[in-house]
Amino acid sequence: MFHFSNIVRTKGDPKIIEGGPSLKRPEDLLARALGWFSIGLGVVEFLTPRRVTETLGMEGHETMVRAFGVREILAGIMSLSVDKNAGLWARVGSDGLDAAALLSGLTPDNPKKGNIALALLMVGGLAMLDYRAAQDTKPRRPPRDARRKLYPNRSGFPKGIESARTAARQIAAQAKPDGVKQGNERVQ
Repeated sequence: MFHFSNIVRTKGDPKIIEGGPSLKRPEDLLARALGWFSIGLGVVEFLTPRRVTETLGMEGHETMVRAFGVREILAGIMSLSVDKNAGLWARVGSDGLDAAALLSGLTPDNPKKGNIALALLMVGGLAMLDYRAAQDTKPRRPPRDARRKLYPNRSGFPKGIESARTAARQIAAQAKPDGVKQGNERVQ
């Protein structure tokens, strides 16, 4: 079977023959998918704001759509980063802004109210996914009443500190040549 990662491997590097199961949790995969979706949507909003506003019957709001595109791209990048939870919460907040902007276009004189209603349904569905992903990826902390593990009597030396000191003295004594003064005593 062919694996794309084999393309960048140099001669002598081991080749991937068969892949195993992914170590990513489902919530991490959802966060990743939402991050890439956010970047894609943001690029569309940033590069073609007039097309978006014409589809919704909200001509004249291109600057707002372009700003929403930048916001989506940034939230997507954050969702793909190490701190994906912050990016997902940014997406949840931006869903609220998107809904408010769309609701402002539901005027009686807008001939494309059906498109806005469909966009509102999509924003609502995405908001539920964003909220779920943000809840599932929040940092795990122990409960407040959990007992903390304290190690005041551990030194980091498996046989104790005195055993480590004795071993160090033996090594030092073996390394010193005969007749060299060590502390207050002479080593013979």
